[in-house]
Amino acid sequence: MSFVETIKEAGIVGAGGAGFPTYVKLNAKAEYFIINAAECEPLIETDKYLCRTFPERIIRTAVLVAEHLEAAHCVIATKAKYKREIAALQQEIDRQNAKVEIFGMRTFYPAGDEQVIVQEVTGRSVPERGLPLDVGCVVDNVGTVLSIADALERKPVSEKYLSVTGAVSHTGMYHVPLGTPITQILESAKLTEREYAVILGGPMMGKMLKTEEEIKKACVTKTTGNLLVLPKDHYLVKRSELPRERMIRQAAAACIQCRMCTDMCPRFMLGHEIRPNVVMRNLWRESMLTDATEFEAAFGSAVNCCSCGVCEMFACPMGLSPRKMNEYAKGLLREKGINPERNMRPQAREGIENRKIPTERLIARLDLTPYVTHELPEERKLSVKECRIPLSQHIGKPALAAVHVGERVEKNALVAQAAEGLSVNIHTGMAGIVKEVTDTYIRICGEEV
Repeated sequence: MSFVETIKEAGIVGAGGAGFPTYVKLNAKAEYFIINAAECEPLIETDKYLCRTFPERIIRTAVLVAEHLEAAHCVIATKAKYKREIAALQQEIDRQNAKVEIFGMRTFYPAGDEQVIVQEVTGRSVPERGLPLDVGCVVDNVGTVLSIADALERKPVSEKYLSVTGAVSHTGMYHVPLGTPITQILESAKLTEREYAVILGGPMMGKMLKTEEEIKKACVTKTTGNLLVLPKDHYLVKRSELPRERMIRQAAAACIQCRMCTDMCPRFMLGHEIRPNVVMRNLWRESMLTDATEFEAAFGSAVNCCSCGVCEMFACPMGLSPRKMNEYAKGLLREKGINPERNMRPQAREGIENRKIPTERLIARLDLTPYVTHELPEERKLSVKECRIPLSQHIGKPALAAVHVGERVEKNALVAQAAEGLSVNIHTGMAGIVKEVTDTYIRICGEEV
């Protein structure tokens, strides 16, 4: 079995959140292989834990991937302040005499965005709506690299490392089967709030779960890297409840056209044509714009938004929501069949170094300072008795169930087969009996193995 086929068989996807099938990404040649170990969002601890705990496997596998890509450069991009993690990785680089470089970045948001990382490491800007491969780079999360290490040892993706932060007694690390209910993890983490919400991921781009029903239904997937617990009355929770219609009215009435949303946008600084202030300025006359060319001039730049949240969570002095308005504009453009031309050769704008947002300032702005801890999270054991495994944990078509109700499955068994086209296999991280099979998930009950 070839290198790419091994990765495909194991069901590996991007572990950092996007969930793009890794076998597609690695079916290429590149000048740079860059490992993302920068923890893009505040408070997340997973990448750091993996670097401290598995440096030997990370370096060994990084070399193998770089050789497969025929990459001249193999780089681990992380934050320079992660001294302990860098020391562990460097020790292994020296011991293995590996051709791997560690690139230490400033502590800013969004340092872990793959296009920002490419710019930091190589000085190249990825084309609008493009891929790092367009400029000779392949970027994989450090968790993805460890999944590749597992695959080379014939172990599929069936479990997930994730951190739990926020309103909990102690920040903790968990290694649990795919499909583990997050309620079980939260119970183990010892919540400090009776009324709470949960963000799957980080505070800037994560998915907010506010209702008891949403939280009960949620489970661990291949892209779950963190659970952030917040009180129900927290600023971020309240802000997420604003209806879109109100946001539009606020934008039309209160936007002062200061351009901060544009000038501080990470994509704008990479040289992309994205101007949230123009979108905000034109919202009031959306219904009046009947000419496609004029409509594109007003809203077209929204297609280059990566939804990082800098504009609304940090830049806007009026507390408006340019990101949500960009998302709204994207929908309008799709409805009208307008696809703005891409800039294939963007150049980073002058002053990019001076517009990086210090993570500490962002944490303070988001009222997350009380949840900052300098303690190293310990891995907590969890006995999982039931898993609800989604058939869609990745970009592309959902996998097709390959088991039946009543069937006994062993740990690491294939339970869903990749569909034709862009899709991935799904395996179970626990042994047990298949209790339910639907179009969207498989439920397995039994003792953890």
